[in-house]
Amino acid sequence: MVLCKRPAVFLSLAVLLSSLTACANSPVAKNLEDSLAADPRLENNSVIFGKAKQTEAQQLPQSTVQLPADFPSDIPLYTNAQLQEVTPSSNGVSTRWLSSDPSNIIEDFYRNQFQKNNWQILQQPTDQQSNVFAAQRNDLQVKVSIQPKSVTNPAPNQPQTATELLIEYGGNVTATAQPTPTTNKSETNNNVPQPGDSQFVGPVPPANVASSAITPDNNITTSEFSDLNKVSPELRQHIQDLAALGVLSVESNAAKTNTATNQFEPNKIITRKEYARWLVATNNAMYANNPAKQIRLASESGQSAFSDVAKNNPDFGQIQGLAEAGLIPSPLSGDSTEVLFRPDAPLTREQLILWKLPLDTRQALPGANLDAVKQTWGFQDVGKIDPKALRAVLADFQSGEQSNIRRVFGYTTLFQPKKPVTRAEAAAALWYFGTQGDGVSASDALKLKRS
Repeated sequence: MVLCKRPAVFLSLAVLLSSLTACANSPVAKNLEDSLAADPRLENNSVIFGKAKQTEAQQLPQSTVQLPADFPSDIPLYTNAQLQEVTPSSNGVSTRWLSSDPSNIIEDFYRNQFQKNNWQILQQPTDQQSNVFAAQRNDLQVKVSIQPKSVTNPAPNQPQTATELLIEYGGNVTATAQPTPTTNKSETNNNVPQPGDSQFVGPVPPANVASSAITPDNNITTSEFSDLNKVSPELRQHIQDLAALGVLSVESNAAKTNTATNQFEPNKIITRKEYARWLVATNNAMYANNPAKQIRLASESGQSAFSDVAKNNPDFGQIQGLAEAGLIPSPLSGDSTEVLFRPDAPLTREQLILWKLPLDTRQALPGANLDAVKQTWGFQDVGKIDPKALRAVLADFQSGEQSNIRRVFGYTTLFQPKKPVTRAEAAAALWYFGTQGDGVSASDALKLKRS
């Protein structure tokens, strides 16, 4: 039946085409042609489906301001930011930028850039100082302030809010920023036994080695800090106990000029090298009468586990000692990717727990997965925790009320594993070593020391 109808269809088409050909110049044909023609309004106004027109996107007004010719190429620049102003300042040069991106995205960009390119981060956004980066690389100092800003009288195609960046560089722009702690040579000679000394690591008994590592430097250690009103009462006593034990080094601007200071700077971000120093000193002070639980300082005769911690580094003994004891990830523990220690990088929450837990449990950490950690702690952001730190986080839960996470951060459903740790938080973590009901606190060690 279908085959029988096809000739009729072809015949109809032939008749239609003949009619159109015959009437090519008629008004009817002209109207039909106009109805089938493309809309002339689309010829110069094409649209790519799935993409917004550029003129309709929210954009900041274009700027003609140019960077100075001598602007340091080492300073990272956020791509989606427009330069608005360049002004001289008493500390160097200040450049002002605007971006339509949110401030947290820009903060992540600068944090990653500074860390990836080996900048020494002196300050970065925290809960107390939420919008400032200060960094140094060689002789170049830079300060980046990131602040949400409302746009005054925005045009129809402009956003109502933007993010303002102030990039200052040169001179002493980071003088008011938080300095990264440094250790002078005198500390090295006092704390780390040198070859030829009677207490040099190796030929001396273990107990003597440990005692040399916890000898306090009275010039930079105090138990009476004048700025502890800036920290919560829950953490204040922990800091005071550790300071009285002589394990917290206070190194600030005053210390650099050999001037005594009683500022603990509790809300300052602690660096990885500073926490390593505190970790070794506190552990050895807690177990002053138990050499088997003390951490041995490494000697300069061995091969450095990290390419960025030379043997003449003031903190080499502590950092290398932690690596050789297998307490921190390094090539010695089979972590072939951990070739850099990054001593001046901020210590994160997950790193604090990862380094501390082996000294609490004194045994192999249990196996862990995301589900196990989520079921115990209930963290919403458990997927952001580094797999290496998962076992330590799970083991910390078994310490009950003496867990580091509960003691330092209180009740929380967000672990925020990448968040930098403050000096006050680090001190709170080090106040107690061991698991629930089977440990020693700084106050216990202090009583023993005074007896």
